[in-house]
Amino acid sequence: MAVQILDIAPMRLLVQQGHSRSYAWRLDQLQRLRKLLLAIEKPLLAALAADLGKPALEGYLEISGVRAELNLAQRELRNWMAPKPAAVPYVHLPAQAWVQPEPLGCVLVLGPWNYPFMLLFKPLVAALAAGNTAVLKPSEQTAQVAALLAEAVANHFDPSVVALVQGGASTAQELLQLPFDHIFFTGGAKIGRQVMLAAATQLIPVTLELGGKNPCIVLDDANLEITARRIAWGKFFNAGQTCVAPDYVLATAGIRKPLEEAIKAAVESFFGSDPSLSASYGRLVNQAQFDRLEALLEGTQLLSGGKRDRKTLYFAPTLVSAELSQPIMQEEIFGPLLPFLEVADLASAIALVNKGEHPLAIYLFSQNREAQELLLNSSQSGGVVLNDVVLQAAFSTLPFGGVGASGMGRGHGRHGFETFSNLRSILKRGFQLDLPFRYPPYGNRLSWLRRFLD
Repeated sequence: MAVQILDIAPMRLLVQQGHSRSYAWRLDQLQRLRKLLLAIEKPLLAALAADLGKPALEGYLEISGVRAELNLAQRELRNWMAPKPAAVPYVHLPAQAWVQPEPLGCVLVLGPWNYPFMLLFKPLVAALAAGNTAVLKPSEQTAQVAALLAEAVANHFDPSVVALVQGGASTAQELLQLPFDHIFFTGGAKIGRQVMLAAATQLIPVTLELGGKNPCIVLDDANLEITARRIAWGKFFNAGQTCVAPDYVLATAGIRKPLEEAIKAAVESFFGSDPSLSASYGRLVNQAQFDRLEALLEGTQLLSGGKRDRKTLYFAPTLVSAELSQPIMQEEIFGPLLPFLEVADLASAIALVNKGEHPLAIYLFSQNREAQELLLNSSQSGGVVLNDVVLQAAFSTLPFGGVGASGMGRGHGRHGFETFSNLRSILKRGFQLDLPFRYPPYGNRLSWLRRFLD
């Protein structure tokens, strides 16, 4: 669907006229989405492999992530939609007050290329559950996935409910000129700022799921083998192209060298001595990403890996020793490069993290409860995981999002439903009691009012 012929007025009108408010309408849209999932599973796995070299298991986790979100939404929809009573101060009785979740209208979802299905359709689940219509814009970097999804959406949804628009940056810019009622963007901070700026001209609310440099702090008391496996898995899943992946490791002196060796061993156990031959290891999305990552290696000390092939977009799992001043520590890596830095203790690690912008996630490996409490009380991030990585993003029961430069707003489960809802405050009173005290002239009521209300 070309942007030039996209008219979202009917999509907004459908909501404004109340057609999307009923439980039946919303459930019908979610059931259509479930049928879409069943119809595209096999071709979607093939498209993900073509665009990103994704192993089938990693591709299936995109599908299962959307299915889990869908299952929760269908199970909890009546409860989420139900009005929630609010207390009424006794001075205003008799009265009733409640909060009524209502649809916003027509929303725009701008998806990324690293998880081109899951991170486009998870927000769609929430948007439809909340009674909205939606326009989807998948990333042009994953062209085969985008083409498949365009056909699937057209086959399963009325175009006045869900529309999918393909195109590049200019298409996104055109979409941002339309009067949407909410914009949900997942991607990098640079484009996120552009989205927010465009939305500001029309006072459109935004949710930004960005990223950042997620530190992985490892203390001497961590279980070495398990820590190494979990870091290696989280870092090199999807060839490191995950917004919540560990970005760098801060390790204390007693565990740094053993940890490096243990992660090397974990990588080999996962992918063999030559990961380019492994069916379990993915590829970079394009040559621009390849060139960017190659430049980040400059000045670092190679510890393992480093092999790469620009033609096939293969970039091996790579461990390096780095300094804070080097380019690799100045931006989100978003690829299979893992820098190590040594810190004296947890306080030093926290101080280093706090000097930068708030990350999307902080990972701490330590069995010490006091250390865990210190991190929680002395840092800011979108999320924290103690003794594991990445899994917080898979929980529909946890709100997902960033803080500061790593994003704003929350998605997943009920939190996503509320993001796409207007939580309307409603107060109802009768005519039985109408005290004259509230009306002018006020006379000398101020002193009495202070005693009564304070």
